Amino acid sequence: MIELDGVPELIDPVMVAAFEGWNDAGDAASAAVAHLDREWKGEVFAALDAEDYYDFQVNRPTVWLDGGVRKITWPTTRLSVVRIADANGKGKPRDLVLVRGIEPSMRWRSFCNEILGFAHELGVEMLVVLGALLGDTPHTRPVPVSGVTSDPDLARTMDLEETRYEGPTGIVGILQEACTHAGVPAVSLWAAVPHYVSQPPNPKATLALLNRLEDLLDLRIPLGELSEDARAWQLGVDQLAAEDSEVAEYVQSLEEARDTADLPEASGEAIAREFERYLRRRDPQAGPGLATEGGVADGRDGSYLRDTASGRTRPPKPAAKEPKDAKDSKDSKDSKEPKSPNGEPGSPVESMGPEAAEPEAEKPDTKGTSDDRVDGRADDSED
Repeated sequence: MIELDGVPELIDPVMVAAFEGWNDAGDAASAAVAHLDREWKGEVFAALDAEDYYDFQVNRPTVWLDGGVRKITWPTTRLSVVRIADANGKGKPRDLVLVRGIEPSMRWRSFCNEILGFAHELGVEMLVVLGALLGDTPHTRPVPVSGVTSDPDLARTMDLEETRYEGPTGIVGILQEACTHAGVPAVSLWAAVPHYVSQPPNPKATLALLNRLEDLLDLRIPLGELSEDARAWQLGVDQLAAEDSEVAEYVQSLEEARDTADLPEASGEAIAREFERYLRRRDPQAGPGLATEGGVADGRDGSYLRDTASGRTRPPKPAAKEPKDAKDSKDSKDSKEPKSPNGEPGSPVESMGPEAAEPEAEKPDTKGTSDDRVDGRADDSED
């Protein structure tokens, strides 16, 4: 029996989890949950018994000094709770239960049952698991983030993909399957990390996961210095790539493939999601200088700042008005061109450009092992 005497009654709680290891390329997912815990000052209320789930020769404990006294920190999974006083900028509070730890070495079914036991006792409405995989994606483009679920109804109502993955899996896949059997709605968000720069940290991938989590839960997440860290990371990788002509050519080939693949994805839904995030970020109640992946919305004008590092773009400016005579001379020609809803030639998608699309995650390679996170291409992304 799980006793949670020290935890208050929660408001619309959602559990957000991430695990270091095979499902955490570039430490992007675990860093995202750590960011939430740090920004909202989470309070740890439970920790799983490390003796039950971890091989200490694989994940070794660490020794540290506390005022001259030696103490040991055991590898485990900890749960904390954060209360968001103004979750969506409209004064509505909400609670998040944050789960952060290391992928267990053994007894995965018992591990998942214990996590679900906490979820049941706390009245958790949905579980969101964050993950990151290695993929053929260029570091110069927006990080692809895919949302998947095993629940057809959830996939339809929340605009997610219904997972069809078959192959090796990690604790993220096992936990999501356990949620399905327990009747707990579960979603996995996956960020694709460039395989040629897979070493942690990867703040750009972490930022992309947090942005997608915002959209999914209708939250406003304080990003702190994460946007600047993401820009600095990209500039550093740019410099390293420029020093090696073969790497530079490879990155260019990935860019061309990505741009071609993204072109048909500049859908109205993707543009709408991007604009909704912009409006949420520039809410007057948010105050000045609230950072986003694409720049800073200072609340003083209606511009959508462009960040060349992330590839996010401004909404198109309205076309300049033509003199009446010139307009009349074009009537016959314009009548033959396709019209967008605002009456201008062309379509809104074409005017926005392909980088306005919400990217899809790269397809995983199922041939990897637990050591593939550094130099391989494989990570399981079914969930």
